Amino acid sequence: MATNDIRVCDKCRHMQMKRTVAKLEKLVPGTEIKIGCKSYCGPCKRTAFVFVNGRYVKGATEDEAIEKAMTYVKK
Repeated sequence: MATNDIRVCDKCRHMQMKRTVAKLEKLVPGTEIKIGCKSYCGPCKRTAFVFVNGRYVKGATEDEAIEKAMTYVKK
């Protein structure tokens, strides 16, 4: 399995961190999900986002952001 770099912002108003991390861990087992500010505050105030393998992926909802992010996950 390839190594993935997945990060989420704990300041994002559009995501619940415990739920988001649990979903990501289930979808990408064995990947360390890094949590912390990503200095992406402008878009972060407006939409949910996940940083995955060098890309900021946003969505109107937490689930949409996670779904879109999965297209960039290395398998």
